[in-house]
Amino acid sequence: MTNITRRTLMQGVAAAGLASTFGTRAAVAADGPLGITLVVPSPIGDVGWGRALQDGLEPVKAAYGDKVKVTVLENIAEGPDADRIMTKSVADGNNFLIAGSFGYQNGALQIARRNPKVTVLHASGYQVAPNFSPFAAKNFEGTYLLGMAAAAVSKTGKLGSVSAFAIPELIASVNAFTLGAQAVNPKAEVTVVWVNSWFDPAKEQEAAKALVAQNCDVIFSNAQDTPSVVSACEAAGVYSLNLNSSMKKYAPKFYLGCAATDWSPFFKASVDAHLAGTFKGANAFLGMKEKVVHIADASPDIPADVAAKMKEVEARLADGSGSPFAGPVTKADGSQAAAVGATLSDADIIAMDWHVKGVTTPLPK
Repeated sequence: MTNITRRTLMQGVAAAGLASTFGTRAAVAADGPLGITLVVPSPIGDVGWGRALQDGLEPVKAAYGDKVKVTVLENIAEGPDADRIMTKSVADGNNFLIAGSFGYQNGALQIARRNPKVTVLHASGYQVAPNFSPFAAKNFEGTYLLGMAAAAVSKTGKLGSVSAFAIPELIASVNAFTLGAQAVNPKAEVTVVWVNSWFDPAKEQEAAKALVAQNCDVIFSNAQDTPSVVSACEAAGVYSLNLNSSMKKYAPKFYLGCAATDWSPFFKASVDAHLAGTFKGANAFLGMKEKVVHIADASPDIPADVAAKMKEVEARLADGSGSPFAGPVTKADGSQAAAVGATLSDADIIAMDWHVKGVTTPLPK
């Protein structure tokens, strides 16, 4: 697997002359390997979103060996540079593209439309085309369980979240975290700091410290690509939790667990379908039922009765009989989101632009 940075890519893009790449249909020799390109917005470290995506391709490599060639393009900022880089990758003969950020959507969709033989997977979006599938994890299933754990160990009832961007996916994660906490402590409250970045360690650490200063004694790191929040919490002696991949080694004493994602089932099935010529674009919204979301490194500090309850809830989420957003669900403004006996649909969750009651921070305008 080759990892290439933005600087290296832009040098190659300039040398190739991008004007000639637009409108070009990628071609790969019939007996050549399938070129798979993963593009992510941040540097890939040993933890975080980018790491989870890259790790998700390992079983694909193991299954197909030299029949696939994987290239990872990391630290590629959303916008025109990403569009040009993804276009060049396809023009170079890579017929399977994974656009690993919400902000890549428009450029990646245009690439799919121009190149019908190319399969494109796009993270966190909503557009669908015959060869273009958006994919997202039902992280809220995991964060509901993390909220239960957080409330069980919190002494103040005040929880915090350092969150990347106020997009529906992350809003849903915060809301489910809050509802899970309230299932254990009905008075639990959550304060959110939106840092408006996928990768800003200094800003993330300052946000964590600010939440601790406000008496939040458990902090949820919501889509940070570095262990900055987790490390700051460890230093302050407060518990932390996070998304995507376990960061336990950065907080050996005060780590509660992770709502982890395993993209390998989805990536493997998509590559299988591409190679078989049967790929059909669809909105892939995947959770515990599909074995994409799971709880990793749950702390032994979680009280036994709550840990047992978490297992029961997890089983219902995995078999589809339960949902974090089963009614009654009340919005922060006091209006009803779901009545008793009702459950928010996937479509409702994908479009979520409101907080539940108990989240004390208004959403950014």
